[in-house]
Amino acid sequence: MSSRPPLIDLHRHIDGSVRLQTILELGRQHGIALPGLTLDELRPHVVITTPQPGLVEFLAKFRWMTGVLADYDACRRVARECVEDAHHEGIRYIELRFSPEFMADAHGLDSSRVTAAVIEGVREGEAATGIKAGLIGILTRNYGVERAWRELRALLDHRRDIAALDLAGDEGKWPPELFVEHFKKGRDAGWHVTVHAGEAAGAQGIVTAVEQLGATRIGHAVRAADDPAVMDLLRDRRIGVEANLTSNVQTSSVPSYASHPLRHFLEAGLLASINTDDPGISGIDLPHELQTAAPAAGLNENQIVQALENAWETAFLDPEEKGRLRGKK
Repeated sequence: MSSRPPLIDLHRHIDGSVRLQTILELGRQHGIALPGLTLDELRPHVVITTPQPGLVEFLAKFRWMTGVLADYDACRRVARECVEDAHHEGIRYIELRFSPEFMADAHGLDSSRVTAAVIEGVREGEAATGIKAGLIGILTRNYGVERAWRELRALLDHRRDIAALDLAGDEGKWPPELFVEHFKKGRDAGWHVTVHAGEAAGAQGIVTAVEQLGATRIGHAVRAADDPAVMDLLRDRRIGVEANLTSNVQTSSVPSYASHPLRHFLEAGLLASINTDDPGISGIDLPHELQTAAPAAGLNENQIVQALENAWETAFLDPEEKGRLRGKK
């Protein structure tokens, strides 16, 4: 197979990518008590080094990242820095996702203004680095059905700057069928749909996400490997699978890199890609996932290249822009 295409990451959370230095600086600026006053003291409280019992325990690590988002300028800053960090990793195109309610929660911010600040920060990052970033708005399932409507309205206030709608959070307690009407509104707004499914709950959630929420990509989807019919569904409908190797080990969604189903997905012809999820919490970046995690998961060079090609194919971009970003036009 030919050399690797330009680097691309389709699944990265802004609020899971806050720099440790930024946490320290925002904590000092806003008088927020932190569990450490230096990088070395703070790191064990934020960055995961061993697998957690499950997804909920992994999500608890977000506490210190969202806890310093005390105003809209802080939200703008962390969004801009996400783009800058992607540039430093050599990424050509990145899709960044965020939950405005989740980012607003710790300090009672307005979620529509949080959305505006994130958009501004991302655009600043694009202008400073020259890379392209798409934005995906998240509905956080843990907040429940009614609050999801408020979050959706905040995103719809800025619909032209959002490329897609996502559903994330505690998949086990909040299945996708609860949010069917929300996603209908999102599709009516012209957005693409990607859904976290098959990570902390079974394969049936993947089916619901595709057939009822209109997902054309699935985040994680590791449980698809348990059901041949779901594998067929993903392959036959050409649904993108946003794989996150290190994250899945750290959430105990899989017991090890070697047991991750990504290689199986690629061998079965699924449009699976390699992504970072929450690099600030996981302590990784995209080069690590490609150079260390992917080989540990049994991928050879051709399969890594295929995963990158799959990411470009399933990116929420029109064909002309894909070609321009890849340098073909």
